[in-house]
Amino acid sequence: MLVCVYDIIVIGNNPIFIKFVVTKINTEFSLKDLGSLNYFLGIEVRPQSNGDLILTQSKYIIEFLGKTKMDETNLVSSPMVGGCKLTKSRYEPFFDPTLYRSIVGAL
Repeated sequence: MLVCVYDIIVIGNNPIFIKFVVTKINTEFSLKDLGSLNYFLGIEVRPQSNGDLILTQSKYIIEFLGKTKMDETNLVSSPMVGGCKLTKSRYEPFFDPTLYRSIVGAL
């Protein structure tokens, strides 16, 4: 069981026991069962046929890149070429402090 503020994930290999746990918790607290886990705290959960779970943040990263307009940039194999001299950026300075805080928080 994972509890994060108002969200609870109950996972296991015994569906009867999971149902029992959810029912017990629901006697004390008002719950809303959202069914199978697909997305939680920026993590996409993909169940596999053998019972494994694949956890990925690709959707979160794609949304983050779109939000920062980094999805429009050119790809390079490394962040910076060795021996490169830095010059002034062609982009304007960052003027939106709320967006800046949101980006830093997302990292």
